[in-house]
Amino acid sequence: MKKFLFTIACILIFGNGLFAQDFQGKAYYESKTTINMDFGGRKIPEDRKKMILERMKQMSERTYILSFNRTESIYKEEEKLEQPGMGQGRGGMRFGMMMGGGEDYYKNVKSATYAVSKDLFGKIFLVNDILPKLEWQMQAETKKIGKYTAYKASAVKKVQEPNMRAIFQRRGRGEEAENKEPEMIEKEYRIVAWYCPEIPVNQGPGEYWGLPGLILELNDGRTSILCSKITINPKEKIEIKKPRKGKEVNQAEYDEISRKKMKEMRENFRSMRPGRGRR
Repeated sequence: MKKFLFTIACILIFGNGLFAQDFQGKAYYESKTTINMDFGGRKIPEDRKKMILERMKQMSERTYILSFNRTESIYKEEEKLEQPGMGQGRGGMRFGMMMGGGEDYYKNVKSATYAVSKDLFGKIFLVNDILPKLEWQMQAETKKIGKYTAYKASAVKKVQEPNMRAIFQRRGRGEEAENKEPEMIEKEYRIVAWYCPEIPVNQGPGEYWGLPGLILELNDGRTSILCSKITINPKEKIEIKKPRKGKEVNQAEYDEISRKKMKEMRENFRSMRPGRGRR
């Protein structure tokens, strides 16, 4: 382990030469999320299940670009043509909300803050808050990612998630059961990251940061993110702009607003079902 730490220190000292310049770059990431859909014992035709799973698989495969400098970065989803039948109509809208949006995620690792502009049913919110920090455990294991040597690190992340199984089981059991608030359960995910001290920035995809080198690969048990291309100090200067648009809130405030809006949307959908009038 001492040899490993000495190696990292040498790389970082060597990397200080990069910081003498106006150091910046772009990293391109391919993201894939594993979908384990539990239909809660509901009787859904197999062809319908297959279609739902295929749509969710397509939506889970995305490409992102991380533009970074010494202290700031912005993580953007690369635009692509919409898949036929995706994101259209109420069903497509529900899939999009389940998989999450493609908002630009800004990080400032010097101030340990982030900002993201979110569109919630046509209203724009600007979420400003403190960057989540993981307790990384650095390890001596290495591997090659492209031409770069990457070092392994891991951490445990705790998240609150809706109990999807309970939600599906309540379907068709009456209006009172369906109107209950989704049960939230705490889950732990083991995060495995591979970072590169040769690119000495404290950055990574999305909310991830805090390692002595750019994170090139990351896996949280469900989602895997792999860097496929890196451009360092391109001729054209990279401009990183912090989002400014929207009503300013912190993450907890936004989560509560989102929860209320989702509840309102569910009630509106139910009121439009055949045989049910608005009350």
